[in-house]
Amino acid sequence: MSANQAAMPAAGESFLSVAWRRLKSWEGLLLVMLLLILVINSTLAPGYLTINNQINLFILSIEKIMIALVMTFLIINGEIDLSAPSIMGLAACVSAFLFSRGTNFATALVIALCVGLACGIFNGFWIARVGLNSLVVTLATQISYRGLARVFVEDKSIGKFPEWFNRLGQQDLIGPFPFALLLFFFLFAVALVILQYSGFGRQVYVIGNSKDVARFSGVKVPRVKFMLYVASGLMAALAGLLLAARFGAVRGDLAAGYELDIITMVLLGGVSIFGGSGTLYGVFLSIMIILNVRNGMGLAGLSGHFQTGVIGVLLIFSVLGPNMINRARAGVSRRRMQAELRKRAT
Repeated sequence: MSANQAAMPAAGESFLSVAWRRLKSWEGLLLVMLLLILVINSTLAPGYLTINNQINLFILSIEKIMIALVMTFLIINGEIDLSAPSIMGLAACVSAFLFSRGTNFATALVIALCVGLACGIFNGFWIARVGLNSLVVTLATQISYRGLARVFVEDKSIGKFPEWFNRLGQQDLIGPFPFALLLFFFLFAVALVILQYSGFGRQVYVIGNSKDVARFSGVKVPRVKFMLYVASGLMAALAGLLLAARFGAVRGDLAAGYELDIITMVLLGGVSIFGGSGTLYGVFLSIMIILNVRNGMGLAGLSGHFQTGVIGVLLIFSVLGPNMINRARAGVSRRRMQAELRKRAT
């Protein structure tokens, strides 16, 4: 049973039955892991579970989390986009470059978003229309977009943005919630409805399971893939601008190395690297785990390099774990069937 099928209650199934089935799933394991991590971190730092601290966890990685939303769609669809962090850096560098040359800042932001859109269109054309491998295409554009970003700002750091822009990334908007976090909650709700409860979301799953079946079912596979890459480019540009607002300055290496955390957030959430399965519920739990693991290691005084190594281990676990669980379940089902057949034979 795929993760998206497991998310749907069976006819006549009670709430407790659904809850128990969820707890026995990969998402249930993630929930147990998250609770354990929260207990450990709370022991290391009293007051760890306060709302302000949890909000700070999100803010420190909010741009990665936003990219993880659209990356979930892509990986379920059987594709990937390694160029998203480079598009983030390119969009931010374009806006900073134009502003430093006297362009109205609002105009520079719009142009930067259009640059992200163009990058998504470029990726989508080669992958969805031409049919090239997404790993190869986005690896190439990852390098190209990063190099172009460095061309715009060279080795300089460009800042001194308008005060309203800095406030957007650094100050609270409603209560303790900053603009970027409120935007994420809105985008998460929209993504959840589209992926789990819409016809377009079902097409994403069907294509990830089998492109041939999708084509025979009347799904316009190239169009769906193209739309996802356009959305990825636009989301990456938006996240890059929010990152520039939070930092208050832009460099050519902005968002470099974000790929590891983003992909781990998605795969650890139970999304299959081969496509066709996974839910945003699991991805959200995975996001919480990674944010709290990084924060807990920081509280323990572990270096950033060590933290990156741990995230790499989580990435391996996210690929092997679900496969091992599925094999174990298949083995248990096979043994039960064999036992049932032996009983009938006797």
